Parts: sequence; structure tokens; C-alpha cells
Amino acid sequence: MKVIVTSLFVEDQDKALQFYTEKLNFVKKQDVPIGEYRWITLVSPEEENGTEVLLEPNNHHAAKEFQQKIFKEGIPSTMFGVEDVHKEFERLSELGVEFTMEPTEMGEVTMAIFDDTCGNLIQIVQQ
Repeated sequence: MKVIVTSLFVEDQDKALQFYTEKLNFVKKQDVPIGEYRWITLVSPEEENGTEVLLEPNNHHAAKEFQQKIFKEGIPSTMFGVEDVHKEFERLSELGVEFTMEPTEMGEVTMAIFDDTCGNLIQIVQQ
């Protein structure tokens, strides 16, 4: 068994698609209309057949409440691995991405946390 799709609640699918493709360099894999929303998945350009990230609308009250509460508590919604946290921090900062935690060493990993502008905090980690 393996993970093939993981969901990330977003406030606005179009805004999220733009942020994740233009700033984070993810590649759109699927974009299928489903009623008033879409099934939008992204993949890493390094693993186009890897796990897909589904930009899931937070239109259900439980999803919206969950997303807002973990954001308020400073808890990242997900974690992405990077080769060099410091370089990625610099690159994203230059693109206007706002970080809530600059690169910080914690044991054997270095991590940073940023706001994805779509209701989530995202953690990037270098192992």
C-alpha cells in the first residue's frame, strides 16, 4: 500500500493553484470540473508519477473550522521536503512568500514554515 493522493484544504482553488505552481513550482497533474468545484491535483516536478496533492475546497464547515483552528495554533497543514531549506527560504522570500518561522535546526532536520495565502501554514524540511 502507498499514498497516491493527499488532500490540502484551501479557501480558493484558483488562488491555491496559482500559488503552488508559480511560487512552489508544483506541476498541475489533473484539473477536472466537479460541480461548482474542481478535482485539482499537483505533483512535484521531480516525481511526476509520485504522490498527488489535492487542492480540496474547504467548503464544508468541519473542514473550514479545522483549517482555521490549526492555522491559528501555528500548526502546519503539511510538510514538503527540500534539498536546502536556506536556499528555498531565500528563493520564496524573494517571491514575497511570508514565513512564520525562518530556517531553524531541530535535531537532525532544518525546517521553516510559511503561509500559503490559502489558509494553511506549510512546513519545508531538509533532512
